[in-house]
Amino acid sequence: MGIAVGQAAPTVELSRGNQFGDQARSGFRYLGRNRQLILGLVLLGALLLFVVIGNFVYDVSHYRPLSVPQGMIAGTPLTLFMGLLAGFLGVAIGTLLAFAGAYYGGWLDALVRGIVDIGLTIPTFLVLIIVAISIHSAMTVPQMALVVAALAWLWPTRTIRAQVLTMRERTYVHVARMSGASGIKIILLEMMPNLLPYLAASLVGAVAAAILASLGLEALGLGAVDSPTIGMTIYWVIFYGALLQGMWWWFLPPIVVVVLLFMGLFGLSAGLDEWANPRLRKTV
Repeated sequence: MGIAVGQAAPTVELSRGNQFGDQARSGFRYLGRNRQLILGLVLLGALLLFVVIGNFVYDVSHYRPLSVPQGMIAGTPLTLFMGLLAGFLGVAIGTLLAFAGAYYGGWLDALVRGIVDIGLTIPTFLVLIIVAISIHSAMTVPQMALVVAALAWLWPTRTIRAQVLTMRERTYVHVARMSGASGIKIILLEMMPNLLPYLAASLVGAVAAAILASLGLEALGLGAVDSPTIGMTIYWVIFYGALLQGMWWWFLPPIVVVVLLFMGLFGLSAGLDEWANPRLRKTV
């Protein structure tokens, strides 16, 4: 039986539905193969569940240096917040400088490249210590994040700039440029969407680096002393000699949380890096 003249063929919508379903199934199959990404999400999800359930069980407002459960429940999101804020600022500034320098080139690119090359030769942690000491009297958790973010943009600027230099020579960029599109439009609509997976992986790496820097500063007593962050808990563990006195119930929980946090971030970063780099993707 044929289709009457003027009647829409239902197979078009069916094929679109099948295409969408095939893409969804392909995405789930790839997610199942990306075990590092799954591991990272599971570990970070377990920490999130620990914090959510803990807030119902314990009153975190009564935190003291010796109150380990309340400290870990309140300190885990605070530490992650510092890492997210510092990492986001670092990647955002690095992305802006990388696109401005690598796309437009000339003296602007030379200036950005020179600043980054000089900045990467400076002992970053020493600079952070000096900055933290100078404002230590009024240190808060957001200020701590800003201190860590002070130099967090250097490495993202270098790595993202290298990606932009490669993308600038792609065919679709040349076509967009010849069609009369402005540089801002090309960056936002043509280059940025293709770089989003790499930016996501860079953000996770920057967050991990920022958390590591904040833990180091806080372990030296240069953090927000009154805040129950993981780093300040480690500081009080060192201050009272909990390790020497065998107080495992005090020094072991922050170590476990730090290990799980970094394992989760590493798995997430490695999984996103595989997604961003087609050469690393595994076939079915």
